[in-house]
Amino acid sequence: MLTSRFRPHHVPLFIGKYAWLVARRRPVLVHFEVTLRCNARCGFCDYWKTHPNAREHELQSFADAARYFNPLMVTFTGGEPLLRRDLEAVVRAVSDAVGLTYVTLITHGAMLTAERARALWDAGVHQFNISLDYLDERHDRARGIPGLADRIFRTVPDLQAAGIDNIRFNTVIKHDNLDQILPLVHRARALGVGVNLSVYTDAKNGNREPLLGDADLRQLDDLVAELLAFKKAHRGVITSSDYYLRQIPRYVRGGLTEPCRSGIRTIHIDPVGRVKRCPDFPTDFHWRDYARYRPINCDACYYACRGEAQAPLEWSRVQDVMGSTRVEGPA
Repeated sequence: MLTSRFRPHHVPLFIGKYAWLVARRRPVLVHFEVTLRCNARCGFCDYWKTHPNAREHELQSFADAARYFNPLMVTFTGGEPLLRRDLEAVVRAVSDAVGLTYVTLITHGAMLTAERARALWDAGVHQFNISLDYLDERHDRARGIPGLADRIFRTVPDLQAAGIDNIRFNTVIKHDNLDQILPLVHRARALGVGVNLSVYTDAKNGNREPLLGDADLRQLDDLVAELLAFKKAHRGVITSSDYYLRQIPRYVRGGLTEPCRSGIRTIHIDPVGRVKRCPDFPTDFHWRDYARYRPINCDACYYACRGEAQAPLEWSRVQDVMGSTRVEGPA
């Protein structure tokens, strides 16, 4: 079942646009980093150190860039995008500028309310992604926001009551939360939301403590097998592709030797309009001067934005991306 914002008749158009973009080596997904400011205090990210005056240089609109790239998917991210008081206008301008485009937003959730979410939904957001790595106060400590986990769990039903049927938890697999992943997936199912999984990297600021290592491999292998089994049994909860999940242990073992295609199917545009191939790479040029990237030999990360871009596009993948996360209802 597709989210209420996308219907079955959109699927052929969606796949056709994907094929058109890939054939022309144009980005399928564009991440708009609308701000680098953040009010969390994550130990693995330094965005919270961004000077408050940075807002003075943030673009008022990303519509021209969206129109130029005409991607299949747009993600609004940061920093914390909800710090932008004009975010609704930014989202609406991009949605109006591009035709068939699927729009997502990533937030830590501390500032998310049903009223704000509904306004963003009406402006054009199709999917809300809330970062969640633990089920308890460990998440609060990791983000530096007291009471955050409980706030997220209280907010989700409010969003659903406001008519928002596409909510995901963005969960990063780390050394110290391997025991949390399956319980988190079960909690997501009980809430009627999905889970996007990714793998931790120290590329942002060199914090190696949460990295997965050799001592985690057996538990990681078992976890991936359980995730794949759960996904098969409960369609619509785990929204990471089977392909991506299967590659995670291979990456941790150092066996992922394929060139990284970041910058080809996905790009990031920072708050002043400059393009970078990866969220952890420096910017290269303004979007108006865009030059096609080439694959590089880099194994610094296995973010979902890398791995999922390499996953084959199949009907099951369209369902993973665009499906409603309230198909099964509470467990």
